[in-house]
Amino acid sequence: MTISPAPVLETAARASDTARRCAVEPDRFGVHLRAEGVEAMVHAPRAVAVDLCLLDPGADGTWQERRVRLHRARWGRWAGFVPGVRAGQAYGLRVHGPWEPTHGLWHNSDTLLLDPYARGIADGIGVVVDDAFDGDPAQHPRIPWETTVVYEAHVRGLTQRLPGVPEHLRGTYAGLAHPETVAYLKDLGVTAVELLPIHAKASEPALTQRGMSNYWGYNTLGFFAPEPSYATAAAQEAGPAAVLDEVKGMVSLLHEAGLEVILDVVYNHTCEGGLDGPLLSWRGLDGAGYYLHQGITHTAYLDVTGTGNSLDFRNPVVVRMALDSLRYWSQVVGVDGFRFDLAVTLARRGERFKPDHPFLVALSTDPELSPLKLIAEPWDVGPDGWRTGQFPAPMAEWNDQFRDAIRTFWIADAAATVHGNSGHDLRDLATRLAGSADMFAHEPPPDGRGPGASINYVTAHDGFTLADLVAYDHKHNEANGEDNQDGSNHNISWNHGVEGETDDPEILAHRRRTMRNVLGTLLLASGTPMLTAGDELGRTQHGNNNAYCLDDETVWVDWHLAPWQEDLLATTRHLLALRRQHPALRPGRFEVPDPVHPALAWYDEHGASMTVERWHDVHRRVLQMYRRPQLPEQGSDALVVINGAANPVRVTLTSAGADQFRLVWDSARKTPPPDAEMADAGTTVTMPELSMRVYLSC
Repeated sequence: MTISPAPVLETAARASDTARRCAVEPDRFGVHLRAEGVEAMVHAPRAVAVDLCLLDPGADGTWQERRVRLHRARWGRWAGFVPGVRAGQAYGLRVHGPWEPTHGLWHNSDTLLLDPYARGIADGIGVVVDDAFDGDPAQHPRIPWETTVVYEAHVRGLTQRLPGVPEHLRGTYAGLAHPETVAYLKDLGVTAVELLPIHAKASEPALTQRGMSNYWGYNTLGFFAPEPSYATAAAQEAGPAAVLDEVKGMVSLLHEAGLEVILDVVYNHTCEGGLDGPLLSWRGLDGAGYYLHQGITHTAYLDVTGTGNSLDFRNPVVVRMALDSLRYWSQVVGVDGFRFDLAVTLARRGERFKPDHPFLVALSTDPELSPLKLIAEPWDVGPDGWRTGQFPAPMAEWNDQFRDAIRTFWIADAAATVHGNSGHDLRDLATRLAGSADMFAHEPPPDGRGPGASINYVTAHDGFTLADLVAYDHKHNEANGEDNQDGSNHNISWNHGVEGETDDPEILAHRRRTMRNVLGTLLLASGTPMLTAGDELGRTQHGNNNAYCLDDETVWVDWHLAPWQEDLLATTRHLLALRRQHPALRPGRFEVPDPVHPALAWYDEHGASMTVERWHDVHRRVLQMYRRPQLPEQGSDALVVINGAANPVRVTLTSAGADQFRLVWDSARKTPPPDAEMADAGTTVTMPELSMRVYLSC
């Protein structure tokens, strides 16, 4: 719907008088309902006037516009009270002032701007929504980090093809909370769903020109409004309030099932893109203040996100916007945590990352936000942008070092070994299995972060799926329309002899064992595991490692499973059950050294303690990890045995701990063993090539 060229129905002068007579300066940005109307507050410090534009649908299909002049308040704010406005009112902003882009001034009253604080968005227009607090923090599951298992999923992609979910609910918020979906998640054994962005989004002009859209959603249009396209058709038809209610209902139903909801949030940039991008909201309000610029001029953005712009977290207004958004989603919508996309940008003072940045300090001290699960993606593309392990408590972090170490050992080094070459030694693998203390234990307990701060993952939405890691040497992103130039070339993958699909039974068997090895290492390592939706099923994207612009069967989870996929799913469920049932496999803190009864110890294939020479030997591919629970009453010890060699190896189970073990998992088997096999300590067993086993003490 377009703005009608008909005369404005209420003159700015008359509306200005009304606003001044009724004005009570608000303490909240945005447009909010009061008993007799709405209060409004907007940040536009360099404007000469700001109009709140109330939009009503006309008979000819265009918007009829009423303009209400806001009054200048303190600190660059414009505010007012407008009586008679109710929920459902469409609105926008017109900002009057100089147009001097070289000075960061992009004021243009001919452009209707979106309120950055809009609680509802429909067709790019803000809509007044009743956003009264109705949540109950006591309903949050509050699952401890040491028992948390994160499942990264896309709202649409998870249920678009899920049998048992009614057709009209598939790919929606309601579909995600449908009993069929919830039952699957609970049976799988995950405890938290981490959703790719559900903030209102816009697609980049280049994608729109190609007839495509930004499926992933890392291109935010509004930090307070849910993306309407993920709601049911009925909710979209009813309007933004119904969309918000559907989101709240999703969160509530997942909570009832004991599942936490974590949102992937993108506060590092906006959908306005570079200086040649669209004028939608922030740039038209305060282009000089919202965005990070190069040097002291405003002729070029300092783009540390790779998206064309970066929000400037030196600006208190930007910091407040992010904090207000977080509080809204946690207090009103009820979510349990956030994963911060390109989080280094949020802690930059200009070009430099600061771990004591005010935004991070606020997260750690805010009584509402600090108890939540807060997860950083600890890098961006700016100067010194890699900062894994350097965020302060209570932040957890995606651990890319874990990702690369596991891929290297089970995939790249395995390929080298099969071809008669050597790979890396065992030090990095062991460090990641033990919780990455080199990055997350800089301070002694209880001040330092524990292993739970390491979000262990091997795949994510960005990159190859697990099935593609073992089936492709190279990316195949032709469907994206960018000549296969997009996406990473550093995949640490191995096709096992044939690129892509094959019916060779030997190659397929090796690929599937590698997937089991990777899943076993991921789900049984110290730290917080994150599983990408569909990896437990062997989901493929046919070699596309950057499917951000595809919204089709390439990226939707396919729930019609072949027998081998059923086996892989059973394996994943079994591994997560082992983790859940045995605290030795999920320590909540780093161990205090104990030479007599160490909580963690390492042994070689002979059952002897690892030595310095053995740790540094690139030809050694066998390792035993022995773990005791941190409290004796917590049950069995665990022995994880890894054979990364390309040949079977005879391994003597260490006798430094328990006297007897039972075998509870063997990656060489397609499915978990129906009955546990017993083995005495000191027994020599034959480990198949490229396999791992888990034993528990009797």
